[in-house]
Amino acid sequence: MSGTTNWFRHLVLPRFDSIALGAKRNMSISNEQVTIRKGEGALVSKEIGVVHATRPMAFHNTQVIVNADDWGRDCLTTDRAHDCLRAGTVSSVSAMVFMADSERAAELANERNIDAGLHLNFTMPYSTQSCPPRLKEHQHEIARTLTAHRFAAALYQPRLTASFEYVVQAQLEEYERLYGAPPARIDGHDHRHLCANVLCQELLPHGCIVRRNLTFNSGEKILLNRLYRRAQDQRLARRHRLADYFYDLHPVKPAARLQKIFALGARFTVEIETHPIRDEEYRFLMDGEIRQFADEAQVAKGYLLRSRASDGTLESLA
Repeated sequence: MSGTTNWFRHLVLPRFDSIALGAKRNMSISNEQVTIRKGEGALVSKEIGVVHATRPMAFHNTQVIVNADDWGRDCLTTDRAHDCLRAGTVSSVSAMVFMADSERAAELANERNIDAGLHLNFTMPYSTQSCPPRLKEHQHEIARTLTAHRFAAALYQPRLTASFEYVVQAQLEEYERLYGAPPARIDGHDHRHLCANVLCQELLPHGCIVRRNLTFNSGEKILLNRLYRRAQDQRLARRHRLADYFYDLHPVKPAARLQKIFALGARFTVEIETHPIRDEEYRFLMDGEIRQFADEAQVAKGYLLRSRASDGTLESLA
């Protein structure tokens, strides 16, 4: 327990005052009133894939990143995400390895130049027949611990340090085998890439893009919860590049919620996660409902961050 206490003090307590001030600033931004005009026509591109730029590209109006999770989990999950990519309503995907459709999904992404990051998986059993039995055993032990109770991910587990290192490294190597290069972007299934062991052991490659915590407004979570998440994000930012805001597409209604989120894209890098395997989200993305925001809020083509050097440009992962 002493190890957990020391980790909590190191991560949270020294930054409490600055975190509180930053949280207040973010709340004022998130709660501002915005208006988005409905476009007469769809401005979302229907091209497949991602733009790989060798230099910064002009930032046109408002853009948000819509990322489909669980690419490669199974055939239906991959196919639905691919449908949305073709429709221009999804920017990029997060790919799972050692899963039933991982091989085909990687071939499709490589063939179509789809922007695919690594979706680290600690809790969903690996389903490919080629997965090494030893890897399954280590993942099972991690999953049993992380799902034991709601605060499990926040507790550092010294006995699992070797297991976490092995499971992360195996997924990094498998991704590189399938996609031909190390992942430039990493997130996690059920956001477990933010668990205490991954952060304290610094298991994610330095300099890559890592998904931050979900953004919550005042009143959506208790203050301590939001301060803890912000402390995690500040820790991440010391070694990785992050989007400025991160939201879940669900719930898709009321529309006012998504209007505010899309409007933030005029000044910030905003990522929205989606799971097209869910019928409601798939219909929202494929039936054109998302295009009601397209006049001033376009879906980015690829996972593009604002350049650190300028608020008016984007930088690609290429």
